[in-house]
Amino acid sequence: MRAPLPLTQDILLIGGGHAHALVLRMWGMAPLAGARITVVNPGPVAPYTGMLPGAIAGHYRRDEMMIDLVRLTRFAGARAILDRVVGLDPEARQARLASGRVLAYDVASIDIGIASDLPHLPGYAEHGVSAKPLGDYSEQWQRFVADAPQAPHLTVIGGGVGGVELALASAHRLAAAGRQPRITVVERQATALPGVAPATRRSLLAAMDAHGIALRTDVSVARILADAVDLTDGSRLRSDFTLSVAGSQPQAWLAETGLVLHDGFVVVSPTLQSSDPAVFAAGDCAHLAFAPRPKAGVYAVREAPVLFHNLRAAVAGGAMRRYAPQRDYLKLISMGGKAAVADKFGLRIGGRWLWQIKDSIDRRFMTRFDAYPAMPVEPLPQPHARGLAEAMGTKPMCGGCGAKVGSVTLAEALAALPPPQRDDLLSGPGDDAAVLSVGGMRQVITTDHLRAFVGDPHLMARLAAIHALGDIWAMGAAPQIALAQITLPRLSERLQARMLAEVMAAAGAVFRDAGAELAGGHTAVGDELTIGFTVTGLASAPVAKHAAQPSDCLILTKPIGTGVVLAAEMALARTRRTGGPMLGEAWAACIAAMARPLGMAADILRGSARAMTDVTGFGLAGHLWEMLGHGRLSARLDLSAIPLLPGAADLAEQGIASTLMPANRAALDHHVDGPRGATTDLLFDPQTCGGLLAALPAEAVDKAMAALDAAGEAAVRIGTVEAGAATAGQGRIVLV
Repeated sequence: MRAPLPLTQDILLIGGGHAHALVLRMWGMAPLAGARITVVNPGPVAPYTGMLPGAIAGHYRRDEMMIDLVRLTRFAGARAILDRVVGLDPEARQARLASGRVLAYDVASIDIGIASDLPHLPGYAEHGVSAKPLGDYSEQWQRFVADAPQAPHLTVIGGGVGGVELALASAHRLAAAGRQPRITVVERQATALPGVAPATRRSLLAAMDAHGIALRTDVSVARILADAVDLTDGSRLRSDFTLSVAGSQPQAWLAETGLVLHDGFVVVSPTLQSSDPAVFAAGDCAHLAFAPRPKAGVYAVREAPVLFHNLRAAVAGGAMRRYAPQRDYLKLISMGGKAAVADKFGLRIGGRWLWQIKDSIDRRFMTRFDAYPAMPVEPLPQPHARGLAEAMGTKPMCGGCGAKVGSVTLAEALAALPPPQRDDLLSGPGDDAAVLSVGGMRQVITTDHLRAFVGDPHLMARLAAIHALGDIWAMGAAPQIALAQITLPRLSERLQARMLAEVMAAAGAVFRDAGAELAGGHTAVGDELTIGFTVTGLASAPVAKHAAQPSDCLILTKPIGTGVVLAAEMALARTRRTGGPMLGEAWAACIAAMARPLGMAADILRGSARAMTDVTGFGLAGHLWEMLGHGRLSARLDLSAIPLLPGAADLAEQGIASTLMPANRAALDHHVDGPRGATTDLLFDPQTCGGLLAALPAEAVDKAMAALDAAGEAAVRIGTVEAGAATAGQGRIVLV
């Protein structure tokens, strides 16, 4: 089987707009050898503009109009960075992120859309809602509908097609919810709905009248209050929800890039290149100087094949393609209910059948991001040794702690080790870390490494560092020194330097924040990124793992489910529960939980915990069993109290599991009594960067929980320790 080819060029996609989403899909179907592609977007999902009015009207669920960028980047073999670009230096070929990170690139593309906010309008920042970015608007609208008064007053600023379409959608949704909305559209020009045929205008105005929507023209908004809008003619409108669909605002940071702009938008040539040939732009943030067109999603969609070809040509060589925008496009405008009008070349048609056509077009577009085509699997060599197919398994091996050796196999290997002979070594194999007696203190030493499960080396390094520190924190020690062990994938020397700098910067920040120093380490090159650290810590009296006593309270400081969520993301799975998070959102919540260090919780718990460990590869049940002395004691867990990551139960119910989970269950299932189901399954789920599991005397619990809560730690009491069985090693984990 051929080793992965080296990466030599970095392509940076700034924003998750429609053009970039389509480029990523095309990239997944036809990747370019040697090129690494990265997408930076603030959120894990991005809305499809064509379905927004239907979603506001209640015709579509939220998940039906959202493109899951996390699933898409996994399919494309790209890396996703959930952040916002706030600066670009074309000369240095670097992008600056809101988090402070700096990303180097060889070729970049900008597809960040536009905003419809009114930053200079008094009161807008506090009380206004912008139709763009679409995702924020959709979420605020859903909250408003849930709590809207019986007769809500709405003001829509902007009487173009977008404003009227959203006003009609809002009226329909609120009426369907049993409300009697009072909606006013405010247009500063003398005539609303410019740019459409007279017949289309008449149809839309008639629909507004039928929905009781008022239209105010030749007037502007002067100020926005919490419950009203003041107009420039001195009148005041009551307003419980004030929406701006007025105009298009470029993102401010573009003005500082040095690129040639037109009214704040990036000027591009027919090849979609800016004034810097290494920077492309597409979608609403681009200005087609060679053929100016209005801001519309249809142009972004049709730019995508040209952008895909030219990005490849920019890093591989070859001729560029030219984009020739159509002179006009078919505007399918929904009218609140499931009816629409069409406008093109000054002609108008309409009816319910047209909405069905629009719905079909929109759903067909979204289908491209639903079920991705399965990539061919390289067959096993023939002939091959017996057992090879079984050893390979039926799915890719997980990363993180999902790639650990099972507890039974590990125990068999450790059993062959002789007992410690050195007087200064105070612990043996099987403890969370080695403990040495040094000058009257106790030095705790641990090592851990992770096979990469995210494409962003900076994020992977941060998680690996937090994970490696887990054993130090679990033993109540203060982190001291760390040494890195890093295996880089095959890269050009230039990209090696980039990746290694990202890894060391991220890890160094974690260790410094923990009070430790990253003092060096070892690097190598292999087939994939693997990051590990050996860490030392100091403690006067380390917290033991096996010192729990009957009646102790069990506290868990993080939700569980990282293994199933990470496995689902690798498998391009989807969540299914209506109203629940999409997979990308579940993944983002999982990463956020993993990226929270345990230091604060450990500082609070070490003074009162009788026993403590971090929950990692063997799952909550496996690490609890170790705390119980492998059956010396028993435990009673409240299943309903065990915190789960968003989406984890949904995915577990689908049968999705980490590759290590079957081994975890086989090792311990016969010691667990209680109901079966998703939460029980997740007790065996291998955790990466999991929380602390602590056993505290009952009298110390309230004070510790109050301190954890004050520190922002979402700790939960999950059960109690009980006396073991009469026969040693026959304790139970009882689920209630």
